[in-house]
Amino acid sequence: MPPQTRLLNSHYAILGLHPSASAIEIRRAYRELSKRYHPDTTLLAAEVATFKFQRLNEAYAILSHPERRSLYDLKIGYSRYHVIQVPLEPSTMDTDDQGLSRTAYLDPNDRPLSAGEIFALCLLGLTLVGCLGLALLVAWLRGDALGLTANLGLSY
Repeated sequence: MPPQTRLLNSHYAILGLHPSASAIEIRRAYRELSKRYHPDTTLLAAEVATFKFQRLNEAYAILSHPERRSLYDLKIGYSRYHVIQVPLEPSTMDTDDQGLSRTAYLDPNDRPLSAGEIFALCLLGLTLVGCLGLALLVAWLRGDALGLTANLGLSY
């Protein structure tokens, strides 16, 4: 099979990317396409959506792990050594890019928290602090009442 045909039927083609795509681009494309083809959110027929979503997950499972991706690239005959990657947004090239490369190959289940999840966590934290404050207030009031009777020498 010629290399052109292999690339057309590759995991990269499923994600709509070139084999030189960065890990961040792969992750971004996967997220967009998974929203489009998820059987619960698409207008496609259930069988078609399930098939496309499974293929998308298979492609991402291989391309999101560096070792699997390297083996896959060898299998389809793609070599990274002759490709120069151009940054997507040159204005954002600063020291933060090193932090992105460490997190680029996260597990698909690892993702940033949504606004609703952050709100729920804050609400949970406030509830915990409120309960602790209430418990301390009750303990202080009870302790103060007991201390008052002890100081006055009153006994019941």
